Formats: sequence, C-alpha cells, structure tokens
Amino acid sequence: MRIMILNHQPKREGGPEYEARVAALLRSYASPGTSLEFHYPEDLGGTEITSQLRKGQALAGLHHALETPALVKKIIEAERLGFDAVVQTNNFDPAVEVARCAVRIPVIGVLRAACHFAATIADCFGLIAPLDSHAIYTRHIIDNYRMGPFVSGIKAINTYETGDLSRYHDLLVERLVAVGRELIDQGAHALIPLGARLVPYVVTPLELKPSSRCRLSIPSWSVFAARRRWCLEKTATASKAIPGPKV
Repeated sequence: MRIMILNHQPKREGGPEYEARVAALLRSYASPGTSLEFHYPEDLGGTEITSQLRKGQALAGLHHALETPALVKKIIEAERLGFDAVVQTNNFDPAVEVARCAVRIPVIGVLRAACHFAATIADCFGLIAPLDSHAIYTRHIIDNYRMGPFVSGIKAINTYETGDLSRYHDLLVERLVAVGRELIDQGAHALIPLGARLVPYVVTPLELKPSSRCRLSIPSWSVFAARRRWCLEKTATASKAIPGPKV
C-alpha cells in the first residue's frame, strides 16, 4: 500500500531535522507494509496573500480556498503515479471534498476522520483550535460535515506562529490543558486538537493524558494520535477501485 502524505502549501515549515521528525511520527501511525511518501503542491499563486494572512493571524479559510487548485492538481498526479490513496495533513481538510470528484482513489481528510472517530467513543466532543479565526472556520466545516450535534464547543488557545514551534512546547502544553479543561466543563467527553504543527508534531498525545500535571480526566485525549492512525489504517484497507470519474 502506497500513500501520498500531502502538505497543504508548497512552503516547508522547518528544516531537514523538523521534516525528519514529522515523517518518523507519521510513519509510526501506519500499518506494517504501508509506504508513506511526503509531497508538497506546486505554487500556483496566492502564497503572498497566505503569508500576509498568517502574519495577521487572520486564517479564516481564504488561504485554503486559494490552495485548492494546486492541491487538486497534485492529487490527480498522485493517482496517475500509482498511489493507492492521499492523506491531506492539514487539519482543516483543504481541497479534500473537491478532489474526491476528480479521482477514484481515496482522499482522506484528518478532520473528518477525527470527528467520526470521536463520535464512536463519546456522546459529544470539543475541538481546540490554534486561533479564534480558526474556531469560526472550523464551525462552518463541522456544520458542512453534519457533525454539529456531536460538538459541545470549539475554543482557541491563540498561540500559533510560522516555522517549527518546538521552542513554545511548554506554553503550548499549558494552553492546551487550560482550554481542554474549559471544554470538559462544557460537557465534552472527547477532545480533538486542530493544527498538526501543535499536536502531535510538538506536543505528544502522551503529554496530555491524565496525570498529576495535567489532570485531564477524560481518557479520550488519545484521540489526538488515534485520528491519524485510524485514517491511515482505514485508507490501507480501502479498495483502489472506488467508483468515480476517469481523469
């Protein structure tokens, strides 16, 4: 089984050490015999706008809309190159729904996979977004997925920068725990963090499990890692001959 792991933008977030760490983490989620290959889309324009939006922390979905043509092109290329599936690494599933209209191989978005996973282990769940603008954007996506009745709340930690965020590790843990507690108080039985560059690339799921430090008493914090493991394993069992248009 050969799966393309597709970044949502052409620009790389960190150096070789950072990319190697991320690649090793994602490979640890795959089943034995599954080959993961990491790819980036072409720059078809819009990167300057995205850069300005990120500097202003106004990431409410426009940047993903601008990325859609390049992502769909890359996903079509993946099918032609013989990949069995594509997993979009960005937690807001950019271009995933559109790309499914263009190829016959599975195209997996981790947000949708995580929501369905959480809904199988809990009556309701909360989502932790990097920024307030992400939280508003996430609500629109969740409603489009018809998952709204399962969501008890969406809150932001308002901590997000470009590049490798490892230097903010302790601050991220503190903010994630604080916001997680607020969502639990609102009735969440499971929690899904958004922003893979935060969790699991910098903060590991084990750091957020119940402990004397965190005191997050719901066992479903494991959904942080399970969402990616689950979608990779499900992709590995999917048939390549899914009905769809020939491109």
